[in-house]
Amino acid sequence: MSQTNAYAAQAPTAPLAPFQLERRAAGPHDVQIQILYCGVCHSDVHQARDEWGGSTFPMVPGHEIVGRVTEVGREVGKFQAGDLVGVGCMVDTCRTCPNCQDGLEQYCETHISFTYNSTLQDRQTRTHGGYSQQIVVDENYVLRVSDRLPLAGVAPLLCAGITTYSPLKHWQAGPGKRVGVVGLGGLGHMAVKLGAAMGAEITVLSTSPAKEADARALGAHRFVVTRDAALKQERNYFDLIINTVGSNIDLNPYLTLLRLDGTMVMVGLPPTPPQVGIFPLVGQRRRLAGSHIGGIAETQEMLDFCAEHGIVSDVEVIPMSYINEAYERMLRSDVKYRFVIDLATL
Repeated sequence: MSQTNAYAAQAPTAPLAPFQLERRAAGPHDVQIQILYCGVCHSDVHQARDEWGGSTFPMVPGHEIVGRVTEVGREVGKFQAGDLVGVGCMVDTCRTCPNCQDGLEQYCETHISFTYNSTLQDRQTRTHGGYSQQIVVDENYVLRVSDRLPLAGVAPLLCAGITTYSPLKHWQAGPGKRVGVVGLGGLGHMAVKLGAAMGAEITVLSTSPAKEADARALGAHRFVVTRDAALKQERNYFDLIINTVGSNIDLNPYLTLLRLDGTMVMVGLPPTPPQVGIFPLVGQRRRLAGSHIGGIAETQEMLDFCAEHGIVSDVEVIPMSYINEAYERMLRSDVKYRFVIDLATL
């Protein structure tokens, strides 16, 4: 066991503050990682403030982790000290259910050990995340990171990147496909970059005309302000819509934008269930679907794709002590497009 400096929420209404936690010693299959950068995800706020329910405290958030290996267990064969690595939203799963066996660990049917606010497979040992100096993770849930990209920009790929890459890949975004992206925030800007790199035609659907220049700079081919008249002109246009908005919006006008057999995929997590009409779905055999991060193999594939295409998240690097201000700014959408903590400041 080793003492590790961290920042934690002690209660839903408490600001994050310095905290010490104990990390386990590296076991035979474990990788010990010195954390260099950790992205700040909107779900960190939801869980630290218990907005989804079920939060446990004290809580050390953070699941967009990039670091350097400092020690490996005696049976580890994939990594060695000095390697650059990443850890995403999960640190273990049951490994035996059909989904885990198929490399779809994110849909484990038994128990996902999330990187924080969760438990390991013993259902007792609590997990704590990347707002800390180090972490110990089983080698099978550690990702290899390229040294060709700026590491601060790589960190959000471990959540925002894979959350958008997985549905783009599953629904076959590519040349000849028309993809709409609803919202241009932490998730949305990654959907634009990744979808454009896959060869799809990308349209950003936004309530804010001021975001058009940024959308096009990120790689979008088209930009539509989501007023009624504009949406009517876009009806039956898209093969796929990636909805990244985490607040409650009326989904029905967006469903009418899909072509025959088109799909709108929800990756944002609004606090209350949306109301969906039947007629927008049945009219063109449209689908409303959801998608949840990616498996370990797919996440590695995404990281390799980003390294090949020079894709990273647009980030604002902050010291650890700025985290509470960062939460408030994130709630005001006052960041382009992801905060990333420099753990050297802890």
